[in-house]
Amino acid sequence: MTALIVVDVQNDFCPGGRLAVAGGDQIIPVVNALGRRFQTVVLTQDWHPAGHSSFASHHPGRNQFESVTMPYGEQVLWPEHCVQGTRGAEFHPGLDLPHAQAIIRKGYRSGVDSYSGFFEADRMTPTGLGGYLKERGISRIAIVGLATDFCVNWTAQDAVRSGLETFVVEEACRGIDLDGSLARAWSDMTALGVRRFTPQELPM
Repeated sequence: MTALIVVDVQNDFCPGGRLAVAGGDQIIPVVNALGRRFQTVVLTQDWHPAGHSSFASHHPGRNQFESVTMPYGEQVLWPEHCVQGTRGAEFHPGLDLPHAQAIIRKGYRSGVDSYSGFFEADRMTPTGLGGYLKERGISRIAIVGLATDFCVNWTAQDAVRSGLETFVVEEACRGIDLDGSLARAWSDMTALGVRRFTPQELPM
């Protein structure tokens, strides 16, 4: 069985949001159309407490998009975004997937970020997504959403490491591309065996 994983299609990652991905809202019609082809759909949702350690505002003297070393590794310092209970953290109103069965919230622990839908950035703390998919009998997943080079990338890599056949639908993703991060993400995903598909080519 194949599941669709829809990564972080939230207001703050779309135009007008606090951490807008260029063209982020353009993927929504593609995601909605794809969603109708899947029985199992899971949404991930960035869900940060105020003052999260990944926010540049939490690090006096540091600027947005700089990197710092955290106990779990390198951390990009982001603008404040997807704060719990705010409009920015809500799913984009154009997202139309009423049959989605689960929402996996991530990044809600103040001291560690979580790009991946499977594990927090310490690479050890599970979100529960892996167990959910296993119990549903899912052996492969298609991933769409925002942003290609961060949350989609980390989710795809962790999916492969979890033993899932993993596809990314490129037309249904958009990237941030910090200093070449988009090209590196595709290279890393490909090296692990993640496969790119168009919506028309996607195996079911």
